[in-house]
Amino acid sequence: MAENKRDYYEVLGVQKTATDAEIKKAYRKLAKENHPDMNPGDKSAEGRFKEINEAYEVLSDAGKRSRYDQFGFAGVDPSYAAQNGGYGGGFDGGFDFGDLGDIFGSFFGGGFGGGTRSRTGPQRGDSLRMGLTISFEEAAFGCEKEVSLERVEQCETCKGSGAAPGTSPETCTGCGGSGTVQQRRQTPMGVFATTGPCPKCGGKGKVISTPCKSCGGSGQTRKRKTVKVTIPAGIDDRQIISLRGQGNAGRNGGPAGDLQIVISVQPHQLFRRDGADVYCDAPITFTQAVLGGELEIPTIDGKVSYTLPEGTQTGTTFRLKGKGIPVVNGRGRGDQFVTVHIETPRGLNREQKEALRKFSDTLKEHNYKERKSFFDMFKK
Repeated sequence: MAENKRDYYEVLGVQKTATDAEIKKAYRKLAKENHPDMNPGDKSAEGRFKEINEAYEVLSDAGKRSRYDQFGFAGVDPSYAAQNGGYGGGFDGGFDFGDLGDIFGSFFGGGFGGGTRSRTGPQRGDSLRMGLTISFEEAAFGCEKEVSLERVEQCETCKGSGAAPGTSPETCTGCGGSGTVQQRRQTPMGVFATTGPCPKCGGKGKVISTPCKSCGGSGQTRKRKTVKVTIPAGIDDRQIISLRGQGNAGRNGGPAGDLQIVISVQPHQLFRRDGADVYCDAPITFTQAVLGGELEIPTIDGKVSYTLPEGTQTGTTFRLKGKGIPVVNGRGRGDQFVTVHIETPRGLNREQKEALRKFSDTLKEHNYKERKSFFDMFKK
């Protein structure tokens, strides 16, 4: 009943002063959340979905919105106007779902409402999404992988027509091939016209008398396919590779959808990654820290030599330029940053301990700059 309707602005959650862009943004969000395909079996979501569509259909049309702002529901609902004595003027119009069809096409790969393009014209196939796990090295240098998936393809028997071999779909006599029919009825406000899918052909514009046995008349079949994927060097975790035309087949000559592959990179035992840079930790001995020397450092390219300076402190980080990850689809590479930690020797015998004590006795305060600075601050 009209008297139980909620205000259209309230339905979309916008102010009466909302711009067209704000109304459309609110509608897209709410319609997607409450679409029946996203809420199977939820009758309350279905009711909200219809309410949201009705509100948007009025508020997205400048003329209807003006009449609604001036006369309320009586300005846009003929039945309400008839029950309540009209609103002071007639109009000849109908609901146009063309814009809704465009919006829902972007959500679900198909049309909505009475738009003929969504049923009789070319329809793009649905895009598919799947995950693929690769190693740290494969992400760094790139690789080729094969993935297996099930997708919708054009029926080979009928070549997508849906009709048995030797036959062809016939133009629907109910709509003349347009896929839509129009109904006009007289109201106290004038002639009210509505356009909807043809009940005889279901909005397709064609009727199949002898369906193809391979696909049951749908023109499509499901098949498992193996697709080769080229992983570019430098790809990172959670990035997406899009393969054009590798999704579900389209209808009525429409293009196939895409296959989106979400990359998951396995963690490495030694390396950590931040963008194109690589980080790792390297243990060094007390002697190496004091005297310096040549270190062998692992990189994603293999081992490299690094000259450690005398007196290196634990926690010191040095850079290996150009030893990081290649920049994806670009030039150059990141760097590798190595943080050294002095490993304290354990399990010393008596002779080793005595030698260490004698060495310690030879050290002076100036040999420990950080220690001296710390205690000087403590005294202050």
